[in-house]
Amino acid sequence: MNSNMLNDFEQQLKKAKIKSCLMIREEHLIFEYYKNKKVKANPQKVNSCTKSILSILIGIAIDKGYIKSISEPVSCYFPELIHNLVDPRKRSITIEDLLTMSAGFDWPEFGEWNYFAPMVFSSDIVKYVFERELQDNPGDKMNYNSGCSHVLTAILQKATGMKASEFANLHLFRPLEITNTNWYEDSKGINRGADGLTMSTNDMLKIGTLILHEGVWNNKCVVSADWLKKSTQPYYLTYESIGHYAYHWWVRELNTKNDEMSRTELIFALGYGGQYICVVPKLRMVIAITSELYEDSMKPLRILEKLIVNIQGI
Repeated sequence: MNSNMLNDFEQQLKKAKIKSCLMIREEHLIFEYYKNKKVKANPQKVNSCTKSILSILIGIAIDKGYIKSISEPVSCYFPELIHNLVDPRKRSITIEDLLTMSAGFDWPEFGEWNYFAPMVFSSDIVKYVFERELQDNPGDKMNYNSGCSHVLTAILQKATGMKASEFANLHLFRPLEITNTNWYEDSKGINRGADGLTMSTNDMLKIGTLILHEGVWNNKCVVSADWLKKSTQPYYLTYESIGHYAYHWWVRELNTKNDEMSRTELIFALGYGGQYICVVPKLRMVIAITSELYEDSMKPLRILEKLIVNIQGI
């Protein structure tokens, strides 16, 4: 990767009014851009990148035995709520269905709700989610649903006896030396699993590096490699313009030559407005991006993909 390539990349970031971008390759920081000193110094809203970090926390909870299995029905955690609902299919919704957003609820977040889930106005978000009608059978189809993420945070709190923020500080943030975060809560004191986290761009980069290193940080296992491999596999392709959905991670491929050797996989967290934690295993690269491009959240990824294509020469 030559300096001209990176200079052109930086000019594109500036033109798009992206706030920050950090990039490492083969353990070395090869690119750093901040719109100003304030962006560098302060934690940023990561919006739905929160979901991907929550996925790591669910994996840690399973590793440590707090959660038995992703095959567990969610009704185990909310028996009085779910067993009183009319539709018996809701009793079979599993933790895995929540992770893949295939629970089946009528949830037009990417439709008529225009990327905003009105659950935030509810005094009981978990109840709001489960009182939505089922549009599909659980496990049949992925439909973007921030409610699934919030229910996962509630499950994590019930299973561990700690708020997700406390569990994260103890088992994820502290090992990675991530100290300056905030995780907003709902009215019941449950951390907002869909979009509640703030952290620095550098700390986002650490999360991506943990994924690249298969769960190991400073020679210590933070989360199992098996979980990370399973949670970043492509499962559902509902939104071709974004990519496959995994366990609260997105996965897409660049392959312009139409052959196996030139295929490049991107594993990424995506926040509304254009926040990204992107991992390119083939190139040993991790990229963290923050922006406020609410009219086009995919713009930073398109700019990044052009760079990756140029690196690969594909």
